[in-house]
Amino acid sequence: MSRFALRALALGLAVGIPAALSAQVHYHDDGQPWKQRAHAGPDAVVPGWFYNLGITGLRVELVANEPKALVVRYVFAGTPAIARIEAGDVLVGVDGQAFANEHQNGYGMKVFGARGPIEEFATALEACQAAGGSGKLRVSVRRGNVTREATLAVGKQYGAFAPTFPNGCEKSAKILSDLYPYLLAQQNDEGSFGNPVSDTFAPLALLASGKPEHRKAVERCARFHARVTKVRDEASLINWRYMAAAIVLSEYYLATKQAWVKPELQKLYELLEWTQYMDSSQIHPRAKQTHPDSYPKDPRDSHGGWGHNPGFEGYGPICMLTGQGALSFALLQRCGIAVDRARHDAAYAFLQRATGPNGYVWYEDDVGDPKGWADMGRTGAAGVANWLAPQEEPAHRERALAHAKVIGEHPQSFPDTHGSPVMGMAYAALAANADPESFRKLMDANRWWFALAQCADGSFYYQPNRDNAGYGAEARTDVSSVVAFILSIPKRNLVVTGKDSK
Repeated sequence: MSRFALRALALGLAVGIPAALSAQVHYHDDGQPWKQRAHAGPDAVVPGWFYNLGITGLRVELVANEPKALVVRYVFAGTPAIARIEAGDVLVGVDGQAFANEHQNGYGMKVFGARGPIEEFATALEACQAAGGSGKLRVSVRRGNVTREATLAVGKQYGAFAPTFPNGCEKSAKILSDLYPYLLAQQNDEGSFGNPVSDTFAPLALLASGKPEHRKAVERCARFHARVTKVRDEASLINWRYMAAAIVLSEYYLATKQAWVKPELQKLYELLEWTQYMDSSQIHPRAKQTHPDSYPKDPRDSHGGWGHNPGFEGYGPICMLTGQGALSFALLQRCGIAVDRARHDAAYAFLQRATGPNGYVWYEDDVGDPKGWADMGRTGAAGVANWLAPQEEPAHRERALAHAKVIGEHPQSFPDTHGSPVMGMAYAALAANADPESFRKLMDANRWWFALAQCADGSFYYQPNRDNAGYGAEARTDVSSVVAFILSIPKRNLVVTGKDSK
C-alpha cells in the first residue's frame, strides 16, 4: 500500500469510505460540526456552524432524522425571514412543493454535492429573483404539528445568475460591486486582510477589478507582504505565507512595474529556494520518530516539493503547497527573477508523480487510486502552475488541460476541499479556466453554492464542510475574497487569469 493510502486510511479520508464514517455532515454525538462557533464578526451571534440560505437571513442544520427537511437554528435581524420564520421551525418545502430528495452532503465520490433540500432551496431562491420571478419565495414551514406557508420578500435586486456566469452576468457584476467595498473595509491598518487565504485573493480580486481606486489597497497589502517576509524565517507554517506573498507581489509588479518590488521578489525567491526539499540533509532529525510512515525511503521520495515548513519535517512536502510553489516560481520568472531550472523541474516532477491517469492530483507525490478523485484544490494548484510554466515543453499544457478536465468532470466536490476549502475553490476554478468547457461545468454544478453562500449584507459565508476547519473569526472575509476572485476570472486582468504579461 502506498504511503498516501496508509495515511488516508489512518485519517479516514480514503475514497470509498462510506459516508456515515467520513461525511461532510457528520451527525457526531458530540454535536460537531454544528456546535462550532464564530468568535467574532457578524456570525458570532449564531449558536453554531450552520448552512446559510442565501439572502433570506436563515441558518439551518441538517439532521439525520429529518432527511427531507432543514431545521432553522437562527434568523438574522433585518432580513426577509425575520418575524416570519423562527429558530426551531422546520422547512419542509418551497413553492408549494415538499422537498423531493434526501440530503446528500457527504465526503466521497458517491456522496459529494448538495442533492436534496439544500439544492432545491437554492434553485427556488434563484428562480424567484430571476427576470420572470416575483421576488417572493414561498417556504413551507412546520412548527410543532402545524405546517404553513411563509412568504419571504427577497426582492430582485440581484436577479439570477446568467447561463454564462460569471461572464456576461449582471448578478455577478452586482455581487462584485458589493464585495469590493466590503473587502476594503476588512483590510487591517498594516495592510493585511488577516491570513494567507485573504492575503492572496483579496488583493488579487481588487487588482483584477481594474479600478484605479482599488490600487492603493493592493499596494498596502503588497507592502505588508514585503515587510513581514525575509530571506530566512524560522517561524511556523511559513510556506503558506511566502507563497501568498510571491503570487501577490508578482502580479502587482507585472501590473505596475514598481521598482521597489523587484528586490522583494528576489528575497522571496531565495526563501522559497531554501524551503524547497531537494536533499536528504534537509530532513528534520525528529521526522523519523514522529512520522515513520512518511520518512523518505530514497533520495527521490518527496524530492522537489514543499511542506508547511522548510525541508522535510512531519509528513513532508504536499501537493497543495508544491503547486503554489511551482506557480510562484513561474510568476517570479515572468518578473525577471532568475529561477533555477532544475529546482522548477523538480517541483513539476513532484506534482506529476502525484497525478493519476485521470489528471487528479493526490496529497503527496504518489497516487492512492488511479481512478479516484476527491477535493480538487491540489489539482487546481497544479493545473495553474503547469498552465503558466515558462518551459516550452508541450507536456505542461497537456497536464494543465488534464487537470482542468478532471475538475470539470467531477465538479461536485468544489466547496469541500481538504485543509482550506475556500483556497481550494479558488485554485480549482482558476485551473478549470484553462478549458472553457470544464470551467462551465464547474460553475453550473455549483450555482447552488454561490446562491446560498451570499448573505443579506452582500458578503459571503463559509458553509459547513467535511474538514470542519477554519470556521471562526474569518467566517466571511476569506470566502468573500475567494468569491470576488472567482467572479473576476473572466476579466483576464491578471496573469493567472489569462492576461498576457508581455
